[in-house]
Amino acid sequence: MFFLNLFSRCLSVYLLTASLSFADSAYVVEHYDRIETDATLSLSKVVDLTLEKYPDITWLAALEEEAKAIEKRGDSWTAGASQLGLRYQEATSGTLHYIDGVVEVPLWNPGQRDAEQKLAKLAESSAMSQSDAVKLRVAGLVRAALWNIALADLSYEQAKIELSVTDQLLGKVQRRVELGDLPKADLLLAQTELLQKRSLVTQAEAELMHARKRYISITQMTKVPGDYQEKLADTLKIQQNHPALVAINSQIERKQGELNAVKLIDSGQTNVAVGVNSDQFTNDPRSNQTASFNIGVIVPFGGSAHLAPHVAAVNVELNKLIAEREQMHRDLEQAHHEAEHNLEVNRVEQGIANELKQVAEEHLKMTNLSFSVGEINLMDLLKIQSRTQQAVLNAKQRAVIIQRDIALYNQAVGVMP
Repeated sequence: MFFLNLFSRCLSVYLLTASLSFADSAYVVEHYDRIETDATLSLSKVVDLTLEKYPDITWLAALEEEAKAIEKRGDSWTAGASQLGLRYQEATSGTLHYIDGVVEVPLWNPGQRDAEQKLAKLAESSAMSQSDAVKLRVAGLVRAALWNIALADLSYEQAKIELSVTDQLLGKVQRRVELGDLPKADLLLAQTELLQKRSLVTQAEAELMHARKRYISITQMTKVPGDYQEKLADTLKIQQNHPALVAINSQIERKQGELNAVKLIDSGQTNVAVGVNSDQFTNDPRSNQTASFNIGVIVPFGGSAHLAPHVAAVNVELNKLIAEREQMHRDLEQAHHEAEHNLEVNRVEQGIANELKQVAEEHLKMTNLSFSVGEINLMDLLKIQSRTQQAVLNAKQRAVIIQRDIALYNQAVGVMP
């Protein structure tokens, strides 16, 4: 009994010191990820700011540069780089000199330039669509991060409330033990419960910091919008204007345009050669002392076998994109179904959780009264109190989860914030 009393006193001193320490600091652990609420900041603004710093922004910029490069090529009057050739010829006597100059200009094959210009427009459209798809993906990351913070913060606040309630209960138990109304074993039980609640606060705080850090990592900012709740979109199925589908369709159209342009290369480019010959710079009597002008056409042929691998490679890429589109459509349909089903289930669960909360709170009031008059023991009170606290937390969580499910549903059907 002596050791039991000694342990009880030591534990009481420790818990008192720990409670004071907890009261002096808003957080248990020194590690702290600061997040500030900005009432002027909207969800759409957060998405825009995040996109500006998102790693894919360099890739999107490269797509735009590529589209401009293709446009520049299609606007060119020649199908490639022109060539300038010079030739000097001297007779063995050293008195007869010939100078030849020629310029070769590659010409577009029939329809080839139009195909290149169309490809440039498709590339530009595809770049814009890719940007919209990336923005939607970023919106999904921001949405999830914000609601993870909301749920983690809710659990943390509830854990602190439970700690405070348990601390108050410990005070009551300690007074009754001192009066001899309760055995000292109940004091140890209450003290153990308080330690467990402190542990739950520490764990909840850690989860909150993790959620904050994920948000900071994604957005590269430490401010969250004051209100980021969304209205449920009225879209009942995946539409063809879903940004992800629009993006991959634009890639397919671009690749088809590329395939058409490659096929029109055929055996190669026809070249027009314009040249000048002169032997005016000589005193040889055999020289005519004249300059002549000549023009010629070089037509390639028999190159289809060499072009075929290039055509086949582009065709492989095209069909890979078509397969990815089919898989994406299935994935989007599945995500939509899950988001819709989760929303329906959690709405039902919310009603049940609210009813359970009311019943549990009423039961706890009766239990507290019974404990105060000695009708039940502390163990039963703690069990009922724990169930009530869990019911209260579930009811609070369901309200947040419903709002999160609405955001996830909007994300699934491709609605931007």
